Amino acid sequence: MKIAIIDSGIHLGHPHVGEIAGAVGIAPAGENNDAIDRLGHGTAVAGAIREKAPDAELYAVKVFDGRLTANIGVILRALAWCRDHRMDLVNLSLGTENPAHRDSFLGVLGDDLLVVSAANVLPGSLPEVIGVAPDPDCPRDAFRYHGGVFYASPYPRPIPGVPVARNLQGISFAVANMTGLVARVLKNSSRSAIREALVVQAQDMISRGSV
Repeated sequence: MKIAIIDSGIHLGHPHVGEIAGAVGIAPAGENNDAIDRLGHGTAVAGAIREKAPDAELYAVKVFDGRLTANIGVILRALAWCRDHRMDLVNLSLGTENPAHRDSFLGVLGDDLLVVSAANVLPGSLPEVIGVAPDPDCPRDAFRYHGGVFYASPYPRPIPGVPVARNLQGISFAVANMTGLVARVLKNSSRSAIREALVVQAQDMISRGSV
């Protein structure tokens, strides 16, 4: 399974990530070979995904460098790269509240790109996208579903000796944890039926007392 992580790059060979299958930098000037993670954010996101999908082929699609911001053109080109390279799943932690970008996202997503993103903003609010919100009470290996939104833990893979409160946390890691869990379900479900399969699994987790 090919999972693209649109973020700040990935530290190659990091112990929480291991080897990755490929990398590309997307910048306003075009594509480049710089996938070095100078912020650490993309590497932490990749570690959360790797924990749940150890056999996946991870691809770093770098859109952040000095800070966690990127313009809409860069994000759309990153998504287009993912579609053109036939990624099975895309982790996109960021979003925009600008409704003017809705049609642009719809155009690049098409019918064949499965994206996990932050709920309540674009593109995570689109029905074609798996929208995720953070739930601090949700176990890291489970997720909930309510009102069209999936809820996952906002905490990344634990770092030994570092208290949870002092580690990175937030919506980015809720999305990352959910991406790893989606990858598990996707192994036994088609892309077109993945949302229904996830809802069924969320209900099953409740019935088993997992969440």
